[in-house]
Amino acid sequence: MRPFDEHFEVVVVGAGHAGCEAAMAAARMGLKTALYTLNVDLIAQMSCNPAVGGIAKGHLVREVDALGGIMGEITDAVGIQFRLLNTSRGPAVWSPRAQCCKQAYRLKMREVLELQANLKIKQAEVADVMVESLVDSRWSFAGFVEDGGASADDQRLSTNDAPRIIRGILLRDGRRVSANAVIITTGTFLNGLIHCGEQQYPAGRSGEPAAVLLGEALKKLGLRGCRLKTGTPPRLDGRTIDWARFERQPGDLDPTPFSFRTRRVAHHDSQVPCYIAFTTEETHRIIRENVHRSPMYSGQIHSTGPRYCPSIEDKIVKFPDKLTHQLFLEPEGLNTHEIYVNGMSTSLPIDVQLAILKSIPGLESAEMMRPGYAIEYDSIDPTELKRTLETKKIAGLFLAGQINGTSGYEEAACQGIMAGINAALKVKKESPLVLDRTEAYTAILIDDLISKGTKEPYRMFTSRAEFRLHLRIDNADRRLTPHGRRVGLISDEAWAEFEAKQRRLEEMKQVLERTKVTGEMAEEIERAPLDLASAVGQPLAQLLKRPEITIEQMAPALKDLVPRFFERNSLASTASSAVDLSAVDSAPVHLSSEIRNELKSVETEIKYAGYLDQQQRAIERLKKAEQRRIPDWFDYRAVSGLSREMQEKLGKVVPQTLGQASRIPGVTPAAVSLINVYIEIQARRREQGAAL
Repeated sequence: MRPFDEHFEVVVVGAGHAGCEAAMAAARMGLKTALYTLNVDLIAQMSCNPAVGGIAKGHLVREVDALGGIMGEITDAVGIQFRLLNTSRGPAVWSPRAQCCKQAYRLKMREVLELQANLKIKQAEVADVMVESLVDSRWSFAGFVEDGGASADDQRLSTNDAPRIIRGILLRDGRRVSANAVIITTGTFLNGLIHCGEQQYPAGRSGEPAAVLLGEALKKLGLRGCRLKTGTPPRLDGRTIDWARFERQPGDLDPTPFSFRTRRVAHHDSQVPCYIAFTTEETHRIIRENVHRSPMYSGQIHSTGPRYCPSIEDKIVKFPDKLTHQLFLEPEGLNTHEIYVNGMSTSLPIDVQLAILKSIPGLESAEMMRPGYAIEYDSIDPTELKRTLETKKIAGLFLAGQINGTSGYEEAACQGIMAGINAALKVKKESPLVLDRTEAYTAILIDDLISKGTKEPYRMFTSRAEFRLHLRIDNADRRLTPHGRRVGLISDEAWAEFEAKQRRLEEMKQVLERTKVTGEMAEEIERAPLDLASAVGQPLAQLLKRPEITIEQMAPALKDLVPRFFERNSLASTASSAVDLSAVDSAPVHLSSEIRNELKSVETEIKYAGYLDQQQRAIERLKKAEQRRIPDWFDYRAVSGLSREMQEKLGKVVPQTLGQASRIPGVTPAAVSLINVYIEIQARRREQGAAL
């Protein structure tokens, strides 16, 4: 066999949002890493909406940052509008969102990647993967590669059942690259097919080639796959839009950063607005009369699209009673006039897209710069994966991002960092990092995928979490930064800042619990029509549990009690970044977003202490189920009373714990109880057999 041309410990295929996080994690953990992409100028390209975060998605970005990832810091550097969503509801569902400058995002990401030690960026098409059989030690490629990619004497895979281990990748130009671990993060590029009306053509995204060779090679590995679909809306020339006809939607006055390491976002004082538009009855008439020309309804597209991000034609067909649908006009950057029409994803023909736009007041003269389109692509059934995102059938091969059936940059990024961490730990021969559902939305996403699979692009929601009050954006660092520190992704400086913050929060909590309300304090806190005379003598923490009292109202008193906590506020108090509470409270206290968010974190822990304690008890019960492991040798077919359907489902997923088994669709509590009993029975039988 020909020798390898290059050698790396970790190879990442694809430089989207999953690939960038995976490559950075592996390189920061000290491994010689290569990141392969079809075009180095389009690293971290925001193929759809140039925005990061949103409901639950903002939680994922916070978790990536807490583990030591980079998406949050990049967003803080290039975000052009920041909003904290859901603040009218409880803190469990608060979530940050930022509109980004699309060009600046990819340039900043490339800059960060190029500065990272141990990381090499390579422009080349990966056509195949090389594996070794652990039965006969033969090396082979997964698929047949054309154009001189592989020599005739290479052995091919003869079976998909034998245990195998990854050994490297094959490039289309024939070069061979060895690797101890390979992470595939190809997004929508595997056998991508774009649809725009009656037209269809192969592409990874508009203007870029599909990864056909690698797509075919992965099929030959024996990994179960499926076909999914997503879409994107048209882009408009902002100079041709009548902006006066739309409702203006500004960013927050004092933005909350995504990264725990960011003190102030870069474009704090130069944010740009978005605008709100609405469809009309004429819009709906045009779509209804042309829906037969949509590939989704003509039968041209057979795969499943994202349920929670439907196309505009889907909205009109599935919700015929709605007279109007909301759209958002969002800028794509500071140095372009291009406008993204959020809410109008479509694969209708271009002439119909133009007619739809002209039916919306304010867009009558709008010029379309890029049409919307749908794209079908190959993905792998995520039940083929372990909790580490390593494939069960091929050791050392990891998958992350849309290839696993998810949608969205944030869902991809959290998988990317987990795959990068675990690939690096595997190469180092160290224990993997496996989070459980009680620790992170990231763990919920991975557990849902590997336990249930997905038949449509998976999107994260706060409702997927059993204990979402524990999984807030403000405590993501407390939950996950110790994990990031253990694996080597958190620097000494960042760790020192984290520890200092935890000490500050604990000190503030202790002060609130120990300090009794005095008459003078009550006057400082009191706002009409509140009467706090009855609160005198109570601890401040008890007063804070009242729903009508917020910690901002206590800021004047707390500033006297814990002046050190507010020292960081001295500079912000004279800047436009500070929030003047004198307009709403009785004392002139200015709070920066950093201090305000830390205070709100303490308030949440105190105000919701009863609910948090209740959830903690439920968490402990769940952890007991998670700790009961199902041995690799366990035979479901030998469990008396387990139906054939149950045996097939459990044998397909191969759950690692009783907890995971209980979350497989169709697996009943009675079946889980049977498995629990038979673990002991089969263990005794194995011991008896070994004794003979």
